[in-house]
Amino acid sequence: MKKNIIPLVIMFFLSGIFLTAGDDTLKKDVIKTSDGDLEITFVGHASLIFQFNGMVIHVDPFSRLTDYSKLPDADLILITHDHGDHMDTAAVNLIKKENTRIILTKTCSETIPGGIVMANGDVKTVKLAKDLKVEAVPAYNIVHKPPDGPPFHPRGVGNGYIITFGDKRVYVAGDTENIPEMKNLKNIDIAFLPANFPYTMTAEMVVKAADSFKPAVLYPYHFQFGQGQITELETLMKDKKGIELRIRSRN
Repeated sequence: MKKNIIPLVIMFFLSGIFLTAGDDTLKKDVIKTSDGDLEITFVGHASLIFQFNGMVIHVDPFSRLTDYSKLPDADLILITHDHGDHMDTAAVNLIKKENTRIILTKTCSETIPGGIVMANGDVKTVKLAKDLKVEAVPAYNIVHKPPDGPPFHPRGVGNGYIITFGDKRVYVAGDTENIPEMKNLKNIDIAFLPANFPYTMTAEMVVKAADSFKPAVLYPYHFQFGQGQITELETLMKDKKGIELRIRSRN
């Protein structure tokens, strides 16, 4: 199979912008749920950690962001797609335990075997300390693509994930634009939407995506544009009712 060169292009583009953060400097939020607190750690870029009822869930761990050997080991790892800033075997190996479960796409399973493969539309109950419901939803580009190539993220290849923590549904969109399928999302309490122009969404696209399913809390993540674009997003969202914008990661 011919290898997609886009991950290499993206990695080159990103090479000068990542900052290393010690584990004691990472920002955290705590969300109250019907089954205890959900602690969210913002590692940066597209990398997140959810801690809930003694369980540790890593999303798209990326070793260029921080020293993963200082972060808690994973009970579950979610990988959205096979680009190198999302599927990083070095980071996975640092947080993986003997009984760590990994949810990933079919393409990712060719590099990281033994995981739970999920495709768009799949729903799984993962057996951890407590059962955890995970839904895989589409994540792809429609508009953004190289001049003479396919979209940066083709349809049907990558996943977004909805994870249920008690009575809270958390949507981690992965690398996507404001796709039509977002209108089908229901009862999303917390949403992480990527703002990584030109590979995912502009600030305006993020707002349109949020408008389509109206999460209670919106965390833009996967930032690659500068302070001016963040300011634009804040301006576009300032009069929105019922959606709380929280900016925690600026890289």
